[in-house]
Amino acid sequence: MLIDESGEERARSPDESFSSRSFEVLPAVVPGNLEDYEKGCCEFNWASMYKEFGWSNGGSYNVAVECLDRHAQNWRKNKIALFSLTADGVTKKYTFREMSQLTSRFASGLMRLGAVKGDRIFVYLDRTSELYMAVLGIVKMGGIVGPLFSALGPEAVKDRALDCGAKYFVTSPYLYRRLEPILDDLVDVDKFIIVGDGSGLKERTVSFDAVMAQGDPRFQAVGLSPADPYIIHYTSGSTGKPKGVMLGQKALVQQWFTSKNVLDLREDDVYWCTADPGWVTGTSYGIFGPWSLGTSLVSFEGRFDPGKWYSILEELGVTVWYTAPTALRMLMRAGDEVVKEHDLSALRHVCSIGEPLNAEVVRWGNKVLGKRIHDTWFQTETGAIMICNYPCMAIKPGSMGKPIPGVQVGIVDEEGNEVEAGKEGFLAIRPGWPSMMLGIWRNTSRFKEYFNVPGWYISGDQAYRDEDGYFWFLGRADDVIKTSGERLGPFEVESALIEHPAVAEAGVIGKPDELRGEIVKAFITLRPGYRPTKELNDDITQFVKARLAYYAYPREIEFVEKLPKTRSGKIMRRVLKAMEQGQPLGDLSTLED
Repeated sequence: MLIDESGEERARSPDESFSSRSFEVLPAVVPGNLEDYEKGCCEFNWASMYKEFGWSNGGSYNVAVECLDRHAQNWRKNKIALFSLTADGVTKKYTFREMSQLTSRFASGLMRLGAVKGDRIFVYLDRTSELYMAVLGIVKMGGIVGPLFSALGPEAVKDRALDCGAKYFVTSPYLYRRLEPILDDLVDVDKFIIVGDGSGLKERTVSFDAVMAQGDPRFQAVGLSPADPYIIHYTSGSTGKPKGVMLGQKALVQQWFTSKNVLDLREDDVYWCTADPGWVTGTSYGIFGPWSLGTSLVSFEGRFDPGKWYSILEELGVTVWYTAPTALRMLMRAGDEVVKEHDLSALRHVCSIGEPLNAEVVRWGNKVLGKRIHDTWFQTETGAIMICNYPCMAIKPGSMGKPIPGVQVGIVDEEGNEVEAGKEGFLAIRPGWPSMMLGIWRNTSRFKEYFNVPGWYISGDQAYRDEDGYFWFLGRADDVIKTSGERLGPFEVESALIEHPAVAEAGVIGKPDELRGEIVKAFITLRPGYRPTKELNDDITQFVKARLAYYAYPREIEFVEKLPKTRSGKIMRRVLKAMEQGQPLGDLSTLED
């Protein structure tokens, strides 16, 4: 039973179920690399994918070989692998042959410095070209690369370094100086490799150039096994303490497949993934997946600026763009006139990742950019895209889409039983996909928790599947609001809120309430030209009431200057909850600046 406005119980009305809601549909466009989704699923098997890789023919099993060295030895050797845009406006270009040789130099130089297979080596850099050389060089010599978001503070870096016993750091002078308060605590670190002028820095430093100078450009990559880890990613902390998630060499199989069939990458594409390599998207789809296809990448060292971003798309002729809902909402906020100042005719395909994509943003993209925006879903722990929208399929704005071929996804209850269409449950995946995490560093018990429900990996997300097989995200299990006897996902309310013309962004939490258990509270940032007033508060409330079930509207609204978000775009609702309840805020190291 539900409780109405007067406190009386009443039954749920039929039009309040998930499955009965109606949604607009954007029709399929010209089929992409995946021409027919249903046929692709029926005919698919992972084993057939391995023939695409050199290691299937006796070559070294090393993702760096697949991403660089094999291209350097064929007709792609003079193709641009990387357009590296510096913060001060300089564009550096590197071919696949050059990147292969540079990463070999770094790999060889690392080994001469004392690094060995299995060493955890952190790359703590802004998005410079040296970051790409270091990441692939570490993997090439058999190390486990640990990319760190360059905005992390010293305590956050210390926690991660001590957790996995990092042996080397690749960093810059200003970031090294940021770490000076905790250098004595980093007892496992042998050397800090400094990119740039490291004069005046303390002991344990060596210059990046010196490491490169003693390296051999003909260095042959260390052969590894499919289950050898190549990367350790620490989660953002949006749901609690960061975890060191390890991905294995064979993850590249799924990264390659999804780069081709979800990102729809083709030989002549210029591709820009805006995600920072400190997070899984920035490596799986900012480096490894697209380079395994021989795609030309764009990297931008500077900060977000709408005009600059549009200029990059225009000047480099970007054809495929993978970005975050947060960035797209900020572009919406900048206004449609900015778009008209740039020629984006080269842009062919747009995808989104980092947080669920609001329907309003999809509609904006279709109208203003003239492009469908394809939402995708995966986690650090899954290593690669799992659910998405495809060029060959219709898009239901707000939906995650459908699982990739070769992956079985279900909505299950606490016992692991699949629930009927339209019913909320846990988003779960049958284990065994190629990019599934190998484990969590020094935390076997936490790793096992993901598989507590027999036969399933439990993602921690709440969702439902509609009658057409599309999946819809509701929220993290810990974020779900229990109000008036009903369970409500915050994303659904946030999406309704940003359809209001005054609302730029919204974060929604459940606030304890004696009568209803919890009420919906919304934290809202406003678009330019609007200011907080009681009248605006009431108007927003009524706006949402008219669009969602009566219990779903925010009974409290707080206008804020900004929302706590990670750099990857996730709203940190646990921080909003802690602020509301006066509790400790926990790990804030990954909040955006």
